[in-house]
Amino acid sequence: MLIKNEFEVAAPVEKVWAFFADIPQVATCLPGTELTENLGDDKYAGRVAIRMGPVRLSFDGTAQVTERDEAAHRMVVDANGSEAKGRGQASMTVTATLARAGRGTKVAVGQDLQLAGAAAQYGRGMISDVSSVLMRDFARNLQNRIDTAERGESPEQASPAAASSASGLRLGLRAAFMALSRVFRRFFLPYRAPAS
Repeated sequence: MLIKNEFEVAAPVEKVWAFFADIPQVATCLPGTELTENLGDDKYAGRVAIRMGPVRLSFDGTAQVTERDEAAHRMVVDANGSEAKGRGQASMTVTATLARAGRGTKVAVGQDLQLAGAAAQYGRGMISDVSSVLMRDFARNLQNRIDTAERGESPEQASPAAASSASGLRLGLRAAFMALSRVFRRFFLPYRAPAS
């Protein structure tokens, strides 16, 4: 399943790219993600915890940077893991591409996601909505981390939201709202009366 998201960061592309080079810092921006060990050669062990509907999933696995194109500001990360309670597996290839957007940076993220087990029971719409919510949180946390560094403060002084786990209730409610908005647009907006 291919999921695409885009967001903008109010910092020059060179600064955002330098931030992306520090994988442990990037990981702190994604709710529910924790790196547990640096395995060397751009490979890390870690854990991702997320709640989808009534199911809380926690995956232990590895992530490795498999491509880093300095000129194109493009990075590819392969990640895979097994659910801690043996309820499934996940593998994902994440491609992030940075481009200038005025004085800031546009970040395009593509996620090629394969799920098996408990997480696979959710439809593409729900998984896409959860991914969009996580990307919004990631973008906000990334901006906060860059702003903190710009002020000369340590990463620990960044908002604690950056390190928080993916809250099941909050995440579920935001994803459900997105799904309802999509349904509303699909079924009700075509039937609006034309403006006179």
